Amino acid sequence: MVMKTILTSLLLSMTLFVHAQSYTDSLTQYRKDYVVKHEVVADSLKTGFDFFPPDPAYRILADVEEVRDSPWFSVATSGKLRKTFRVYAIAKFTINGKKQELSLLQSQALGAGYEDYLFLPFTDASNGEETYTNGRYMDLAITDIKGKKITLDFNKCYNPYCAYVSGKYNCPVPPQSNRLEIPLPAGEKKFGVAH
Repeated sequence: MVMKTILTSLLLSMTLFVHAQSYTDSLTQYRKDYVVKHEVVADSLKTGFDFFPPDPAYRILADVEEVRDSPWFSVATSGKLRKTFRVYAIAKFTINGKKQELSLLQSQALGAGYEDYLFLPFTDASNGEETYTNGRYMDLAITDIKGKKITLDFNKCYNPYCAYVSGKYNCPVPPQSNRLEIPLPAGEKKFGVAH
């Protein structure tokens, strides 16, 4: 019986290690592809990208509360234009022992083929220090919501284009509902800082 328990524990540990390792490998590849395919930053500047180490603790399964027919609202951007969004759903989760909520937004300007797209702009306590001052983004889809749950992988959050080129883009500023008071040391760091 003791031997069976030890073997079961060993197999579980090995499975968790392999899963964590394959997650880290897939995230590393995701980041390489992100840098290589980046639309704004010239090849000569791609050494300016930096990321927090992959951390599965920042890949969170959140509860989803869908919001039916929420009103459209205007969002300020880094430029002169404003953009129009509505709250599609609220993601509720606990991180570092603290309950959090973030609004998953749907853009009014979505073109054909992007009807499923959800946008998660947010700020956290790392902004201005380790991460871009005006916050970061995460892309999701309505189809990512399964059984009133969605995985928020903050290891995949990225900087808006304004973090690389000033004054050229109209990057949405995260609404008040998406401003976290805790730091999220995951995903893309501030661009161009020596490391």
